[in-house]
Amino acid sequence: MMELFQFRKCILIKLVAISLLVSLIHVSTVEAKIRRYKWEAKYEYKSPDCYKKLVATINGKSPGPTIMAQQGDTVVVELKNSLMTENLAVHWHGIRQIGTPWSDGTEGVSQCPIMPGETFTYKFVVDRPGTYLYHAHYGMLRDAGLYGSIRVSLPDGKSEPFDYDYDRSIILNDWYHKSTHELATGLSSIPFSWVGEPQSLLIQGKGKFDCSQSLGASVCNASNPECSPYALTVIPGKTYRLRIGSLTSLSALSFQIEDHNMTVVEADGHYVEPFVVKNLFIYSGETYSVLIKADKDPSRNYWITTNVVSRSPNTTNGLAILNYYPNHPRRSPSTVPPTGPYWDNVSLRLTQSLSIKSRQGFIVTPPQTSDRMIVFLNTQNSINGYVRWSVNNVSFTHPHTPYLIAVKHNLTHEFDQTPPPDGYDFVNYDIYNIRNNPNATSSNGIYRLKFNTTVDVILQNAHSMNSTKSETHPWHLHGHDFWVLGYGEGKFDIYNDPKKYNLVNPIMKNTVPVHNYSWTALRFKADNPGVWAFHCHIESHFSMGMGVVFEEGIEKVGDLPSSIMGCGATKGGLPRP
Repeated sequence: MMELFQFRKCILIKLVAISLLVSLIHVSTVEAKIRRYKWEAKYEYKSPDCYKKLVATINGKSPGPTIMAQQGDTVVVELKNSLMTENLAVHWHGIRQIGTPWSDGTEGVSQCPIMPGETFTYKFVVDRPGTYLYHAHYGMLRDAGLYGSIRVSLPDGKSEPFDYDYDRSIILNDWYHKSTHELATGLSSIPFSWVGEPQSLLIQGKGKFDCSQSLGASVCNASNPECSPYALTVIPGKTYRLRIGSLTSLSALSFQIEDHNMTVVEADGHYVEPFVVKNLFIYSGETYSVLIKADKDPSRNYWITTNVVSRSPNTTNGLAILNYYPNHPRRSPSTVPPTGPYWDNVSLRLTQSLSIKSRQGFIVTPPQTSDRMIVFLNTQNSINGYVRWSVNNVSFTHPHTPYLIAVKHNLTHEFDQTPPPDGYDFVNYDIYNIRNNPNATSSNGIYRLKFNTTVDVILQNAHSMNSTKSETHPWHLHGHDFWVLGYGEGKFDIYNDPKKYNLVNPIMKNTVPVHNYSWTALRFKADNPGVWAFHCHIESHFSMGMGVVFEEGIEKVGDLPSSIMGCGATKGGLPRP
């Protein structure tokens, strides 16, 4: 009898084990989904700010469809280029592309462009929850309206370290009436023609241009429903998570909601030690999550506004409506919209930058020392009569063969093998005055980083060729997050300023500003095999040469897909050394 009992017990244990194994397999299958999207990019006439122009759309929309996924999911985007006469590549901004560097979507770096009429499939894993973006990364095509949001949530059963009832995504943008071709041609011409200040500011793709300045109702129609203010509808008493991203071409912005405070809880996919602001400074390429409570007088609506900072503004503030249900969403508040902070108050913007710390319980401690320091002096130069932006007096140019292909296949003739400089003459260089920079040059050389080492990057701002200013530059790193170790005014002191770094709870980000006549210090691990762009996220500045490229662990990159080839040395098949 005892033996029978033991036998039955053994069988029962095995059945439970099998049941548990099946359950675990089922859970893992449920948790890791494949999210498929089928997109078509094409030009359509639209009036986002009431002024009619050609807009680059995805499935007829700008902003394009929001990608919704959970941590660990695989995203597959089948993208057809129907722009007729223009190439295309789409970058998944903030997605690190671990194991898939060819899906980064950076023309000239990770792939050949998608030709008109062709279809290209991007496939990548979203390995971290948070707020991210996507946008065109070919020429200045982002300016034409091809962009959107990526929202990655936690797996089922897990929760954020903060509570909210509803989740909304908002993209801020500035808007030009000239085509991207006109803007880019002016930047690359002699005499130089600057793009100027944008005509409008858009909130979730909607703005308002003064049509009295236009050529008639066929060109600009203030009553066009396409340019009705974006309305964010809220239920009284509920808490909302607003995922705010900036994809401006030029402008640094301040964002505010009339009579409502905002609690900052996330930045670029990382939890922030919460802090409260009345206005949020945000730079091109950054994302933030803020919490707002719909706890004001529910009988009325409230203004949402955004305004230009860091540049003397010549653009009307962007307006949207915080719509308290059941008020009509187009019911404009009777109050005067909040104007936001003064554009030239650098100390306010620096204060917010310094306030952003990693949230307790979610701190990823940085390495206490680095293996290499690279100091990038941001300057404006004249090279052979052309106005260029430069890093350490070297202006970046793209090669004909994408770096990922050229480096992987050892095509040394495809780009300059001389590495760019790691620094500049910081002792004698005066950042406060215009410099002639007679040694300025252009190059497509790259920085080769030893795999798995720790790298410090110091972004140093200086005077431009304009007699009146130093400009704010938001820098974005592909393929990585970095620790923001510190900010400082004036010239970076390589001997003393590192002693002031925050090595306890620095925030991790993928995009960060360097303020006027100031410096920003970053640290990252060169642990993602591939070739990665690091550049100013202002479209005109990157187009004019303000960027660099890092290579790391290329020998660990697998076989490259043939779909990323077709240009430069890859025309007609695989490249030959």
